[in-house]
Amino acid sequence: MTSATAPGTPGGFHLYDTTLRDGSQQEGLTLSVADKLAVARLLDELGVTYIEGGWPGAVPRDTEFFARAATELELRTARLAAFGATRKAGVAVGDDPQVRALLDSGAGTITLVAKSDLRHVKAALRTSGEENLAMVRDTVEHLRASGREVIVDAEHFFDGFRDDPDYTTSVVVEAFGAGAAVVVLCDTNGGMLPHDIAAIVDDLRSRLAAAGLPDARLGAHTHNDSGCAVANAVMAVHHGITHVQGCVNGYGERTGNADLITMLADLQLKMGLELVDAETLAEATRIAHAIGEICNMAVPSRAPYVGASAFAHKAGLHASAIRVDPDLYQQIDPRDVGNDMRMIISDMAGRASIELKGRELGFDLAGEGDLLGRLAARVKAREAEGYSYEAADASFELLLLDEMGELPRFFDVESWKASSHFLRDGSLETEATVKVLGIGDAAERSVALAEGNGPVNALDLALRGALRTVHPQVDEFELLDFKVRILDAHHGTDATTRVLVRTSACGIEFQTVGVGPNLIEASWEAISDAYTYGLHRVTR
Repeated sequence: MTSATAPGTPGGFHLYDTTLRDGSQQEGLTLSVADKLAVARLLDELGVTYIEGGWPGAVPRDTEFFARAATELELRTARLAAFGATRKAGVAVGDDPQVRALLDSGAGTITLVAKSDLRHVKAALRTSGEENLAMVRDTVEHLRASGREVIVDAEHFFDGFRDDPDYTTSVVVEAFGAGAAVVVLCDTNGGMLPHDIAAIVDDLRSRLAAAGLPDARLGAHTHNDSGCAVANAVMAVHHGITHVQGCVNGYGERTGNADLITMLADLQLKMGLELVDAETLAEATRIAHAIGEICNMAVPSRAPYVGASAFAHKAGLHASAIRVDPDLYQQIDPRDVGNDMRMIISDMAGRASIELKGRELGFDLAGEGDLLGRLAARVKAREAEGYSYEAADASFELLLLDEMGELPRFFDVESWKASSHFLRDGSLETEATVKVLGIGDAAERSVALAEGNGPVNALDLALRGALRTVHPQVDEFELLDFKVRILDAHHGTDATTRVLVRTSACGIEFQTVGVGPNLIEASWEAISDAYTYGLHRVTR
């Protein structure tokens, strides 16, 4: 595959993002106008060629988006596209309010969805094949006459081509004849497989050549219902398509659209297309997660390239090889997409895993064979008890410091207790008492009582109160997240409990783990370790 010019140039490869329109059709995903503007700015940072902003005239929020974008959105690389439909059957194009709304949006590019499956023309539009062709022709010509670039999305193209390739091809030819810059072949139902894409694209190209359109620009819009959205788009590119549409993080209705960032990385790093600068591609992970935060749809940890687990290694065999050469178990250098390699510590960990994890945390453990052996054995023993260090790097670092004889001590716990009282008025009162002994010069006894919204919150507040006099930094600590896992549910209410706590402290975030025969004991261990680790980090 030869390399292509950058997407911002007229002849370059097109990366077309439809997160703001097709992506927002995902169940549970709702974007305000402010959200859409924020996402659009991030997409522009990613270097996409087009940003599809929505359907003005049909969706009031999208109409407002285009109005505000005119004064609030400064795009560096991308062009803003408005989405809409061809004129209605039996309505003159100049009289169609939806077509007028597309022009009123001010967008320089307009993407039209057009029926290309004759069965849909007859059943959904309830019109003839000839009228549908006229609808495509009239609308494209009308928009072109107004100076707009027009992209035509041939809806249900692949299913339609299988059923009636002659008619489906005639829709594509009509669109190009009317002045469309691109005709996008849509796998609207998401049911195609890569070999289907290859065969149909090749067949269409031969038909277009026979119609005098050998160099017409074709695009691909793929859905993930068969799990092949990205693979189908990549296959389409392999067969000459130079315009791909998708959504960041694979958002979209049903099972989603092709993930635009995965496609970008595949096309640039694997197929040699020069689509964005290397420095821009290295921002992909940051941008994916930033958009996930805005959409309130976190990037799945197992997402290709940008997920937290994309370059995470757990098996000891992998770690031994990675210590010699990281490329032995990684498809690319994680830095190419702005991600990092992570070593996961678990009962599968060997000495190599722990050595690499230590290096990741800032400890040089090379040559420390005895220490590595003791720590590996201790990790496996504790994981057998129910601990998990996969997401609790702070607890693992405390374990490492303990084995090295360098575990910091900021306080000794004399006792703690938590209790809840149901009152006659129907309310529930929860309080906790913590007694600690200071260390070193501040070896004084401190007792704190706190009320909280449940026993865990009360214990957190009481420990903070007991430590505040000697360690005022604790006022900047905040418990951000609290997760509970029942490890042996068949034991019922006396099952072992694992608690994972995420804490912020003076600008850093970390996670600690606790395990115990009851929820409160496990929570106390995770919380007290969080204060120990937090104080260690902010005072060293």
